[in-house]
Amino acid sequence: MGSIKALPQEFKPKEYEEELLKYWEEHKIYEKLREKLKDRPKFYFLDGPPYPSSDTPHIGTIWNKVLKDAVIRFRRARGFNVHDQPGYDCHGLPIEVKVEQSLGFKAKKDIEKFGVDKFIEECEKFVFHNVKSMTRHFWNFGVSMDWENPYLTLKDKYIEGAWWLVKKAHEKGLLKRGVKVVHWCPRCETTLADYEVSEYKMLKDPSIYVKFPVKNSSNKYILIWTTTPWTLPANLAVMAHPDFDYAWVKVDGDFLLLLKDRVEAVMAEAGVENYEIVEVVKGRELEGLEYEHPLKNEVKVQQSVTGVHKIVLSEEYVRAEEGTGLVHCAPGHGEEDFEVGRAYGLPVVSPVDDRGVFTKDAGKYAGKYIREANAEIIADLKKKGLLFYEGVLEHKYPICWRCKTPLIMRATPQWYIEVTQLKDRFLEEAAKVKWVPEWAGYSRFRNWLERLRDWIISRQRYWGTPLPIWKCGKCDHMVVVGSRKELEELAGRKLELKDLHRPWVDYVTFTCPKCGGLMHRVPDVLDVWLDSGIAF
Repeated sequence: MGSIKALPQEFKPKEYEEELLKYWEEHKIYEKLREKLKDRPKFYFLDGPPYPSSDTPHIGTIWNKVLKDAVIRFRRARGFNVHDQPGYDCHGLPIEVKVEQSLGFKAKKDIEKFGVDKFIEECEKFVFHNVKSMTRHFWNFGVSMDWENPYLTLKDKYIEGAWWLVKKAHEKGLLKRGVKVVHWCPRCETTLADYEVSEYKMLKDPSIYVKFPVKNSSNKYILIWTTTPWTLPANLAVMAHPDFDYAWVKVDGDFLLLLKDRVEAVMAEAGVENYEIVEVVKGRELEGLEYEHPLKNEVKVQQSVTGVHKIVLSEEYVRAEEGTGLVHCAPGHGEEDFEVGRAYGLPVVSPVDDRGVFTKDAGKYAGKYIREANAEIIADLKKKGLLFYEGVLEHKYPICWRCKTPLIMRATPQWYIEVTQLKDRFLEEAAKVKWVPEWAGYSRFRNWLERLRDWIISRQRYWGTPLPIWKCGKCDHMVVVGSRKELEELAGRKLELKDLHRPWVDYVTFTCPKCGGLMHRVPDVLDVWLDSGIAF
C-alpha cells in the first residue's frame, strides 16, 4: 500500500502550478480526455476570439477564458464531447496601430511608402508572436482547450468563409454601397463602427452663436449655436421643431430668431441686457424660411448648391435644453443631419478629405486641418458681423480607441449589409432563445435589435480580410467572389499568391463578362467584427 506524502509546511503556488502543468503535458491528460469522450454526445462551445495585440493577455481576457473553461470542464464532466477550439481575432486596427508604432509611423501614407506587402508581413509576424505567447499564458492558467489547433482569422480558409458570407448577402440583395455618415479617424483614415466609439476625452472647443442672414432682409437673422465651427462650410439647412414657440428678438436694431424658452439663457450668456421679444411664431410656420449662408463668399461649394439654405422641420432632433432651438444642419457631417437632409432631398456636402483636411470645395479653408481652421472661420464670421457670441465649452469628445485622435463625423461611400431587412426575423428568433438571466438576455438584446441599423462592413485599411468585390473600370459591373476557387475560375488560371491578403489579392484581375473591360478588386477590407462574427 502506497504512503501519503506529507504536506509541505509552506504552500508555493508557482511551484505547484509548474508541477501540475508538467504532469498534464507528460501524461497527455487533455489528449486522453478527448479520446475517451470522442464518441459521446457533442456539446458545441464557441470561443469568441481575443485580439493578439499584445504578448500578454489583459486580465479581463484571462477572466473570460477561465469562465469559459469552467463551462467546458463542467460539460466534459457530464460526459459530453466538447468542441473546444480556441480562436484569435488576428486582423484590424488593434494590430495595425501596434505595428505602426513599432515602425515609427505617424500616418497612413507611411505604410504606402514602406510598402503594403512589407507592412502586411510585419502584421503577420506580430500576430504569430503574440498568439504563441498568449497561448502559453492561457495554458499556464490551466485553460483546457485545443491549443494545438486554434482558429486564426488570418488563414485563407477563414478569409474564404467571410467571402462566402458576403457573396450570400449579395445574392439575397442585402449587400449595398451608398453614402453613410460614419465616425471617422483622420489619423487612421478609416471609418469606425459605432461600438468602437467607446473612448472619450475632455476637450475644449469653441462655443459660438452665429447669425444666419434671412434672405431679402437687412436686419433679420436666424441664430444658431455650434461647437464645431469647421462644419459650417458644409451647412445646408437649419432645423426647427414644428411644435416649439420661436421668438423674434430685437437686439440693437437687429431681429434674431431663436426658441422662446431659450431667449433669457442665451442673452445672459452673451451678456446682452437690452432686448425685446417682438413676435412669437410656431416652428411649423418657419418651414422654408430662406437664409444666406454666412460663409458663401469664402466656401466654393456653397456658391453652387441649390434648393438649400432654408429652415426644415424635425421633431426628433431639435431639443429645448441647449443652444437656440434652431439646429445648424450639415448632412455631410452628422447622422441626424443626414436623415433630415434625406427627407428634404438635400444634397450631401462634405468638403473634408480622409485626413480631416479641407478640400478645394472649402474655398479659402482648403488645405487646412479642420480643427485648426476653427479660429479662421470664427474670425471671418466676426469680420462680417455674424458672430453673436463666442465662448469655450469643455466637454467629453469621442476619440479613436487605438490612436486616441479626436474623431469626426463624415459622409463617405461605404459597403454595408442591409440587416434592417432582417430585423423582424431576428426578433422572432431571439424570442425563441432561453436567456439566463432573462432581463440581461432577451430584454437587452431585444432592445438592441429594435434599434438595429445597417452594418457598414468596409474599412479603408490594409491588414484585414479583403472585401471580395471586383468592379469593372469601364462599365462599373460588379462581381462578388465567394472563394479562392471561384476567383481562379474568373481569372482563368491557378493563382500563385502568398495568401489572400492585400496586396497580393489586389494583383488579380479578370475580364468583365458584361463589356470585356478589366475588373479590379475594390481596395477596402472587411470590418474586423465581421471576422469574429463568422467564427461559428
